Amino acid sequence: MVVYNINLGIGWASSGVEYAQAYRAELLRKINQPAKFIFTDLILNENIETFTKNIGFEDNEIIWLYQFFTDIKIAPSTYPLHKIEKKLKNKNYSKNRVDSSITYTLENDKRKIVCHFRDPEKDHIDRVEYYYDNSLMKREFYSYTCYAAEHLRNVNGQMRVYLRRFYNEDGTVAYEQLVDDKTELYRLPDQIFYSKLEFFEYFLKKLNLTAEDTVIMDRATDIGPVILRNYQPAKLVSVVHADHFAESSTTEDNILWNNFYEYEFDNADKFAAIISSTDAQTNLLREQFDKYTDKKPNLVTIPVGSLDKLRYPDHERNHYSLITASRLASEKHVDWLVEAVVQAKKEVPALTFDIYGQGGERQKLVELINKYQAQDYITLKGHRDLTEAYKNYDAYIAASTSEGFGLSLMEAVGSGLAMVGFDVRYGNQTFIYNEKNGYLLPYKVGMEREQVIESLRQAIVNLFKDNRIEKMHDNSYELAKNYLSENVQEMWAKLLSWK
Repeated sequence: MVVYNINLGIGWASSGVEYAQAYRAELLRKINQPAKFIFTDLILNENIETFTKNIGFEDNEIIWLYQFFTDIKIAPSTYPLHKIEKKLKNKNYSKNRVDSSITYTLENDKRKIVCHFRDPEKDHIDRVEYYYDNSLMKREFYSYTCYAAEHLRNVNGQMRVYLRRFYNEDGTVAYEQLVDDKTELYRLPDQIFYSKLEFFEYFLKKLNLTAEDTVIMDRATDIGPVILRNYQPAKLVSVVHADHFAESSTTEDNILWNNFYEYEFDNADKFAAIISSTDAQTNLLREQFDKYTDKKPNLVTIPVGSLDKLRYPDHERNHYSLITASRLASEKHVDWLVEAVVQAKKEVPALTFDIYGQGGERQKLVELINKYQAQDYITLKGHRDLTEAYKNYDAYIAASTSEGFGLSLMEAVGSGLAMVGFDVRYGNQTFIYNEKNGYLLPYKVGMEREQVIESLRQAIVNLFKDNRIEKMHDNSYELAKNYLSENVQEMWAKLLSWK
């Protein structure tokens, strides 16, 4: 029996979906349940293994759609630079190394080769670019060998990819992808597919699923119908990672499902289970299926994450310290937090605030911090593993107005932090008990920005002025016990036994 988990992409700024999968992978390992995590996006900006390993997957757990039809394994980039230089033997060239790349310029030639390294301290190739007359003609991508190449040509004055080749270990071509602005074609040795959906459907058939297997849909935008056509005889499961409906557009007679889950819910009778991460969401879903549909799916609660243990500080916590961790995206409203901290600093002079995560809003946050000259006490920390970091802080603060579960919330209570967030479904209501382990703040859509920031500011001040923060730490630890791994492992084992 294998559990196949289907997702689209992964990167440095991974979302809660990828983190949820990483937690699941760890739990399934502990119950000795073989699992594979399938990524269907074309990922060539870096070796996919860099992303999957960074978040906690084992290499042998990963199936990348584009590498499935080759014999090359998922592996780190270890291809040595000297093998590239060996190809240049007997050629006259100059080379120039700058940071994480090295450029070879061939003398008396218009050719140039640029090698890029994942780690500038190691001469391991991640990508090689070939230029002719300053035009990029070809890109090669490496792990322990060259696993793919892109060929480019001039189209209306711009160099565009027209051909991708994916290789076997011995350097032979496993298959090709031909692309233009409107179409793509996949040419395998014995098959030709005229769209990615056809290619993906063939991939699903080649998994040779059995009745003992389980297919879990974590993300399935555009590919849901293909999965439903091809999952049998396996069991099919959907995981709800966010708020599942639009409340403002829902009436007594009709419900507007979140478009990411609408297809699954419309076909709920095909699923062996639909998993939510909190009882609150599972119960609401059950009420809504009963009210708005004639379907009665198997609705199950399994937290998307778990805690291997409760983490206590090795030394005294950093007093008056706040932390938040999320993608730096507009819906996370980290800018509200920055402004609230700036205002609270006037009453809590020792206050500090560390912001962890990557995302498109980073530059805006830099500018906002600079605007208030807050660089000394508000810091953008980037993306990193926070497992052992939370316990050094006094409190966790979030401004998201919708959170399916909130892995960072769970991790924070598991390290005993006091908590601040809005009274919104579902994660905050699960992990923040008002005036017990923090402050659950009133919030309604349409609230004035100034009112929201003032609410956050007052909560921050109260945290450090009321002399209750130590008790809040204790209450967070007590709450976190429900999410210890041994408890969540049992939930997965029970589900996958399909009794």
